[in-house]
Amino acid sequence: MKLLDLHINGFGKFHGKDMDFQNGLNVVYGKNEAGKSTIHTFIRGMLFGIERGRGRASRNDLYTKYEPWEDSANYQGWLRLESGGFTYRIERKFSKNSKEVHVINETLGKEITPDKTFYDQVLCGLTETSYNNTISIGQLKSATDSSMVAELKNYIANLNTSGSMALNITRASAFLKKQRKDLENQIVPEAARNYTTLLGEIRGIEQEISSPEFENQLTSCRSMQKDVNERLAKKREEREEMIQKIARGRQILAGNQFDGEASIRAYLQKAEKVYGEYKTARADSEKKSRPVLSILCFLLAAVSLLASAGLFAGLLPVPFPPLWGGAALAAAAVLLLLAGLLLRMKIKRCQKELELSAGLIREIFARHLGDGSISDEAMNALSQRMEEFVRLNAALEKSEASLREQQAEIETLQQKAESCSAEIETQQRLQWELEKKLERLSFCKDQVAALQHVIDENDRLRDEITAIDLALETMTEVSTSIRASFGLLLNKTASDLISGITGGIYRSMSVDENLNIFMNTRTKLVPIEQVSSGTMDQIYLALRLAVARLMQGKNDPLPLIFDDSFVQYDDERLRTALRWLAASYDGQCIIFTCHRRELQILEEEKIPFHRINI
Repeated sequence: MKLLDLHINGFGKFHGKDMDFQNGLNVVYGKNEAGKSTIHTFIRGMLFGIERGRGRASRNDLYTKYEPWEDSANYQGWLRLESGGFTYRIERKFSKNSKEVHVINETLGKEITPDKTFYDQVLCGLTETSYNNTISIGQLKSATDSSMVAELKNYIANLNTSGSMALNITRASAFLKKQRKDLENQIVPEAARNYTTLLGEIRGIEQEISSPEFENQLTSCRSMQKDVNERLAKKREEREEMIQKIARGRQILAGNQFDGEASIRAYLQKAEKVYGEYKTARADSEKKSRPVLSILCFLLAAVSLLASAGLFAGLLPVPFPPLWGGAALAAAAVLLLLAGLLLRMKIKRCQKELELSAGLIREIFARHLGDGSISDEAMNALSQRMEEFVRLNAALEKSEASLREQQAEIETLQQKAESCSAEIETQQRLQWELEKKLERLSFCKDQVAALQHVIDENDRLRDEITAIDLALETMTEVSTSIRASFGLLLNKTASDLISGITGGIYRSMSVDENLNIFMNTRTKLVPIEQVSSGTMDQIYLALRLAVARLMQGKNDPLPLIFDDSFVQYDDERLRTALRWLAASYDGQCIIFTCHRRELQILEEEKIPFHRINI
């Protein structure tokens, strides 16, 4: 692959920026802060895109860092490259609101799909991580010699054990073991036991609440209670009305001094008796014979007395002796007088009896009929009146019997109402118990659901532990295999490059079974800890180039992009490295630098290059 040119619509500080590249060496020169890293990042972004971070990470991510300073909506550009005999133009918009990428095959004059197949073809299967660790070459970042040794040893160890500079098998194994321990600590061993216990409790509660006694009968009980209370209220109302009616009837009877049918019948008999006495007394008083007879008795008594007096005086001539005849007449007079008196007394007694019976019967008639007139019609009316009282009394007795029946019904309804209240209380208690059981059931189900998640999580954790164990086993096997194949090939390729890049000072590199690194000279093995920082930077460059060669295989060489990669080099090492690059690498090289040393050395060595000023 070869980069041809690029155009930046908007990226960081650049707007409308064009830049072209040629075969061989390209030197992009510019002072610090001129924008070299911006262009380097733009090339990588055109190949792999730039994703915006989320949350706090978005404040310092590449997207935010290189968002255009002006007109952020114009965050885009294009890059033209050549690969496999075709020229492609990659057009990309980075803006989050209109992110797009288009690839045009200019050779064929058509747009193609920017899929993995295209990028694998153009980039020889490099991912962005592989790109950053191979053809995009920086310098060792450690400032101290000891740190540079550790970093360089780490790169070589990774390459020998994993075939990748980005992958540290030892560190990955340690990380996986730590992850395994963390996962084991996250497992909750008692979850399954608690889950089984709760399931048993749930089944028990469900069996209990399915019992008929927990069937909700509150509605029917309350409906029955309402019906009973309505009937009870109606019966009480009827009873109260009947009590008032009976009270009024009894008040009427009591006002007439009656307390029952017997008293009414007795009163009627008494009235009939009085009326009979009245009629008898009136009949007797109306007889004319008694007054006449009494007068006659008095007259005869007077005559007898006169006659007896005349006899005693001898004035009357009688055939009887005067003494005996006068005495007889006197006696007769006395008897007649007594008879007259008796008759008079009887007449007076009859009058008194008539007055008495008349007064009584008038009083009776006046009380019950409102009129004291005495007649047979009045007596008949009184009899009818008494019969009304008898019927009233009978009606009252019937009402009282009904009242007693109503009272019995009321008592029955009261008992039923009390029974309904007791049943409602029972139902309320049962429903309260049911509610508690349902709450417990819901709690248990929530716990079961939570425990199910825990159990699932336990299973997932165990699966992850199993996967980690498999990964550790696989990594060990793969590392052994890589060390036996790729590691040896890497050592050989890197050794060839090291010899050239160090000007023959070090002929090769070797790594023992304990991953200790040695540099080979003609006379001895030099531990990596004893070489200079500049040499370590040369070794680092050789390793990157070796990996790039191995990963590209027989494909077209990818461009090497150096971003201030020679800062640690002295002038002689830089001269050797540039001569070696120009002579040994067939592909395109792009060197970003802020120093003029590279330009001067290239000109002095008469090495052809394309200069690009920023």
